[in-house]
Amino acid sequence: MTRVLFVCTGNVHRSVLGERLLAARLPAGSAVRSESAGTEARPRPGMERSTRAVLEKLGGDGSGFAARRLTAPLVAGAGLVLGLAREHREAAVRLAPSAMRRCFTLKEFVRLAAGGVDGVRGWADGETPCAQGRLVDEGVRGGTRERCGPAGPPGPVPYAAAPRSPAPGTVHGRAPRREAAAPVLAFDVVVAAAAARRGSTGPVPAADDDVLDPWAQPYEVLYECAREIDRAVSRLALLLGGGGASV
Repeated sequence: MTRVLFVCTGNVHRSVLGERLLAARLPAGSAVRSESAGTEARPRPGMERSTRAVLEKLGGDGSGFAARRLTAPLVAGAGLVLGLAREHREAAVRLAPSAMRRCFTLKEFVRLAAGGVDGVRGWADGETPCAQGRLVDEGVRGGTRERCGPAGPPGPVPYAAAPRSPAPGTVHGRAPRREAAAPVLAFDVVVAAAAARRGSTGPVPAADDDVLDPWAQPYEVLYECAREIDRAVSRLALLLGGGGASV
């Protein structure tokens, strides 16, 4: 089980919505577990009433929730830490500096990972995706990737077998070419690809990375906040191999 930890300030609105909406968008049996915490949260059982209302309106489950404060072990034990604003990402890194490459804001991660995964997949003609383990080990250095190439995976064993007679229904001994489906990459590969792109992309405005705090705002503001989070976590679920549609 791989943990995705959402972080906001009070663990009342934004991180709660991130946790429960991602859980709703991931497929049944997913190995990803979503959780949340707050940098200034007071531990308490139950979900805030308005948060639960907008969550359930968007198809999430509001049962069994308990707010908790962000701690170093929570950050260190998560496969991915997603702050709802830059201040939350920075707070997580201060608690567990070794987790820096796994700490992003939600919107930042989706933006970086989408471009990074496209690069890792390598859809050039004749190119095949490389072993995911190598990408993780190398941290996708500099945002680059190794290429397996048309000759197949590296190693002493030749990729192509000895020539054989063409099989029925083939063209020149080869089956008709089909559209290749994008592979589902391993969780660690997606995170490494996003981390590699972070230093190679230009700065963006805070609004592109942050979700504004709806604390003490009208219900309509909270609902729009929830919809913004839902759009981001729906894209996140796709990146991690799931894919419920955003409302």
